[in-house]
Amino acid sequence: MKCELRAWQRTDAEALAALINNKKIQDCLRDGIPYPYTKADAQSYLEQVLSADPNQTYAFAITANGILVGSIAVYRQSNIHSRTGELGYYIGEPFQGKGIGTEAVGQICRRLLEQTDLLRIFAEPFAYNKASCRVLEKNGFRHEGTLRKNAVKNGKIIDMELYARTV
Repeated sequence: MKCELRAWQRTDAEALAALINNKKIQDCLRDGIPYPYTKADAQSYLEQVLSADPNQTYAFAITANGILVGSIAVYRQSNIHSRTGELGYYIGEPFQGKGIGTEAVGQICRRLLEQTDLLRIFAEPFAYNKASCRVLEKNGFRHEGTLRKNAVKNGKIIDMELYARTV
């Protein structure tokens, strides 16, 4: 299934809330996202993204056949890491397993590594999120190591994997 990365729109709030108001999705994301996730939460997120510095936050809606199916962003790091970006993404549960995540990650990496001064894009999926690890591997990310006991998620101490793609 072909996907497209496009700028977020305020009119995405309802569809965004429906996608991320899902415990299975949130179990693979960092904390700080409310659950249940409401349209008001989505509106707040969209305002934040739309007002962010476009040279620091590269955030896009992922669509397929004109339908919002996920979210992807790269966040430029600071100081000596200012040419490095951290990648985060998710695909809504009904749209998983169709190659959309793989395609979206490929698109954002090509765009940013060719059109910005970023030299490195990294991601830190939870070790139990094998599907996300596989998406990264399919896109030329190298596994740089396991970050042991790196996070506490849902009350459990967990490992994370470190993947990176460079120019």
